[in-house]
Amino acid sequence: MAKVAFIGLGVMGFPMAGHLAEAGHEVTVWNRTTAKAKKWREAYKASHGGSGAWTPAKAAEGAEIVFACVGNDDDVRSVTVGPDGAFHGMAPGTVFVDHTTASADLARELATEAQSRGFGFVDAPVSGGQAGAENGQLTIMCGGDEADYATAEPVMAAYAKQARLMGPTGSGQLTKMVNQICIGGLLQGLSEAINFAQKAELDVAAVIDVISKGAAQSWQMENRWETMSKGEYDFGFAVDWMRKDLAICLAEAERNGASLPVTRLVDGYYAEVQDMGGNRWDTSSLIARLRKD
Repeated sequence: MAKVAFIGLGVMGFPMAGHLAEAGHEVTVWNRTTAKAKKWREAYKASHGGSGAWTPAKAAEGAEIVFACVGNDDDVRSVTVGPDGAFHGMAPGTVFVDHTTASADLARELATEAQSRGFGFVDAPVSGGQAGAENGQLTIMCGGDEADYATAEPVMAAYAKQARLMGPTGSGQLTKMVNQICIGGLLQGLSEAINFAQKAELDVAAVIDVISKGAAQSWQMENRWETMSKGEYDFGFAVDWMRKDLAICLAEAERNGASLPVTRLVDGYYAEVQDMGGNRWDTSSLIARLRKD
């Protein structure tokens, strides 16, 4: 068992840190709002030994691995190299694992800084949403040094269905971009298909039952068709966060020359959903803009 720290106790980080504690690791947590950290400690301290710290640096002191799952590039910088950031408390030979979906450039920047301080850095964004975090069934795509990944992988197994080293630093974030590009296109297609079926006065349940057994099948279809049909959008990853991720994808495409015409369209459609007040709706809410007339 390892002595670890976990920084960021949002809808993803809270259960991920909990799985680490339940697996027997010695976990110290930090969160920007102390109420959330207190709630976590109350949930896990008595039975699993979880504890809290006042700053990321204090949480990182003595930890073999420091995990983070926060909001965006600026948040990651703040909790790593900012005042009282975790990098100031980490010892040589330890490893920092960033589960935030952020830019590949940030991963490279922080890996260089970590190396100069004598410890490792792994960019390790996750897929699977809130349900995957709660059930310990996340997919983790990683970038970094093989030895650093080998240190982190057996500990991440507490909340992972699959983890894989995709290449050097930044490769995890680039792979997550591929993931988000796929999801955006899939959800737009599924939104149009369900809306079409309803306009055609078909039995949507019967349609999905048939086509989900063929080439059109996807996780989104299996798990979101019914709530989309009902106009229910309270099932995980929010539109605001998806737009943040798609902005990262589009910026990277500008750099590497990839063409993302559908992704650009879908990003614009999500902007329309935000204009409808759907900032906190989940990503399947693309169908809402097709119904607004």
